[in-house]
Amino acid sequence: MRTYGCQMNVHDSERLSGLLEDAGYARAAEDTAADIVVFNTCAVRENADNRLYGNLGHLRPVKDANPGMQIAVGGCLAQKDRGEIVRRAPWVDVVFGTHNIGSLPTLLERARVQREAQVEIAESLEHFPSTLPSRRESAYAAWVSISVGCNNTCTFCIVPALRGKEQDRRPGDVLAEVRALVDEGVSEITLLGQNVNAYGSGFGDRQAFSKLLRACGEVEGLERVRFTSPHPRDFTDDVIEAMAETPNVMPQLHMPLQSGSSKVLKDMRRSYRQERFLGIVEKVRAAMPHAAITTDIIVGFPGETEEDFQETLHVVREARFSMAYTFQYSKRPGTPAATMDGQVPPEVVKDRYQRLVDLQDQVSWEENKKLVGREVDLLVSEGEGKKDGEHRRLSGRAPDNRLVHFAVGGGEEPRPGDVVTVEVTYAAPHHLVSDSGIRGLRRTRSGDAWAARNGRPVEAAKPEVLLGMPRIGVPEEQPAAAGGCCDA
Repeated sequence: MRTYGCQMNVHDSERLSGLLEDAGYARAAEDTAADIVVFNTCAVRENADNRLYGNLGHLRPVKDANPGMQIAVGGCLAQKDRGEIVRRAPWVDVVFGTHNIGSLPTLLERARVQREAQVEIAESLEHFPSTLPSRRESAYAAWVSISVGCNNTCTFCIVPALRGKEQDRRPGDVLAEVRALVDEGVSEITLLGQNVNAYGSGFGDRQAFSKLLRACGEVEGLERVRFTSPHPRDFTDDVIEAMAETPNVMPQLHMPLQSGSSKVLKDMRRSYRQERFLGIVEKVRAAMPHAAITTDIIVGFPGETEEDFQETLHVVREARFSMAYTFQYSKRPGTPAATMDGQVPPEVVKDRYQRLVDLQDQVSWEENKKLVGREVDLLVSEGEGKKDGEHRRLSGRAPDNRLVHFAVGGGEEPRPGDVVTVEVTYAAPHHLVSDSGIRGLRRTRSGDAWAARNGRPVEAAKPEVLLGMPRIGVPEEQPAAAGGCCDA
C-alpha cells in the first residue's frame, strides 16, 4: 500500500488494508515481491501525476516478470483521471475512486477472472469510510473520520469536486467508534474532516463540533484528542471554550491561513480576512497560553503582488506559528484559479517561497527555544526519529504535538504508546531534544497494545517510576504501626 496526500488518504488506506485482509490477503514482507500493489493517490499538487506514472513505470517490468501481479490505483487522482490511467498505463488492473473504496476486493477479483482492467468511479459515497474494516497503522493513536467531503469553493482546490459535498456522521456513531478504539488500547484520537469544525451543518447543529469535543472528554481512558483541519470561517468561540475546558483536548491547533493578504484571500474565496484569522489566534492564545498553532500557506497565488506577500510575512510574525506547511502555488486543471489572470512567474514564486521558509524557520526556532528547561510529558511514538538508533534515543509527541527526541539511558525502556516525562535540553527549528534522561515513565494500556501487536511480552502495569536522588540525613519519623499479633 502506497499512500500520498492528506490524513484523509492515510485513513482511507487503513480501510483499504482492512478490506484486503478481510478478503484473505496478507501484508507482504518488506523483502518480498507483493502480489498486489495499491496506490492511494492525491490530486492536490501539480506533480501528483508525474509521481504516480513514474511509480507505475517502475512497476511495469516487475509485472511483466510476474504476470499474476495486480496493480490498483485509487484516491483523488483516480477520481479525476478515471480512464486516463489505464490509457497511459495499460498494465494497471483496477482504478477506483474516492467514493467506492469498499469495491476494491471485488474489482481485483473481477480483473483476475475477466483478464482486463476494471475502472469503477462512483459519483457519490457508497459507504461512510468508518463503516468499513480497518487495519490501523498504530496501536496507540487512531484517526476517526467525523465527516467527508467539503462545501467550500476555494478557487485553488480540486478536493470538493473529487470528494463531493460534506456529509456528517451522527455524534453517537463517532463516539461509539472512539470508545471501541479506546477499548482496543488506543489513547490518542484525531478527529478528521475536510472542514472539521463545520461538523453539524448536515443535521442543523452549529455547536455540534464543540459538543463532540466535550463528549470525547468524558470517554474514560482517552488521554489525547486532536482534530484537523478547521476552517477559520467556522471557528467559533464555543470551540475555543471546549478546547480550553476539556482536559484531554490537546493545546494544539492546525488552522490553514493560505495567505495573509485579504485581497488574495478574497480571490481564493476563503471567506475570512487577515483580521479575522489573527483574532482567532489571539482568542486561542488567551484561552490556552501555551498552545502551539500550525498552519498551511500558499505562495504565488495568481495576482499575488510583493505587497500581498509582505502581508503573509506580517501574519507569520504576528501569529508565531510553531510550524507551517508551505507550498508553491500549483495550477490544477479544473479549478477557477488555473485560468485566472496574473499567474506569478516561477522564479518569483521560488524567491518568495524561500523567504517565507527562512522566516518561519526563524520563528519556529525562537518558539522552540522557549521550551528549553521545561518538563514535558511525551506519548512515545514509533518511527518518527530517523537518527534515534545511532543516538540511542526514542521519540515522542508533547501535548502541543511538538516532536521530541529523548535519550533512553540504561533504565527500563518505554514502548510506543507509553508516556514519559523528560526535560527539554535543546531546541531546533523542527524538533526538540532531551538528553537529560527520563524523569518519569508510565506504562500504559496503549504500550501493552503495541507490545501485543508486535509479539512482545505484555508486562503487568507498574506504578510510575520517578528517578531522582534519595534524601540525605536522618530518616523522617514514621507513624506508629497499628497493634496486632505481629508487633515486634
